[in-house]
Amino acid sequence: MPAPPATLYTEFQQAPPAAVMDSIRGESEAIMGRLGIGLEWRSLAGARGNEVSLQLAVIRFQGRCDTNGLSPHRVQPGALGWTHESDGVILPFGEVDCDRIRSFIQVDLLGVPAADREFVFGRAVGRVLAHELYHILARSSHHSSGGVGKAAYAVQDLLAGRFVFDASEAEELRNGQLRVEAAEPAH
Repeated sequence: MPAPPATLYTEFQQAPPAAVMDSIRGESEAIMGRLGIGLEWRSLAGARGNEVSLQLAVIRFQGRCDTNGLSPHRVQPGALGWTHESDGVILPFGEVDCDRIRSFIQVDLLGVPAADREFVFGRAVGRVLAHELYHILARSSHHSSGGVGKAAYAVQDLLAGRFVFDASEAEELRNGQLRVEAAEPAH
């Protein structure tokens, strides 16, 4: 029996356009789904406090998650996302900075046909989200040398047609899933 999906509570500083949101969801679900990890999306604003989940992540999306205001200037903005940690323990809280992602890829994004920009931008945000979910669900601060779990991305990592976890990251996530399945009470 497959593990239940991870519950993903989201909060956006500014709601993204529907096309960007669809792309964020589609890309993060595709990346995680290749490893058998489903995502159940919920708004943090709608949380009542009585929900139960074996695996959960709370992700805050900072800034504007849209493609408005692109500039032809290359920017190296710093961390695109991060996961919170306390005393060496990974907490189920992460941040994704849409403004930094947009600044990082904006020069190349201007070369994408206008009709495709929201999709491509949302896909890039979904990849950063998958990276943070990796830390949270694997309960690991480890970074690999390649794939979604590497420490630093190049613009092409975020814009390429496909981006996946490398073998070591996939193994860490599978081990995290096995811990969840072992913790699940029998029905």
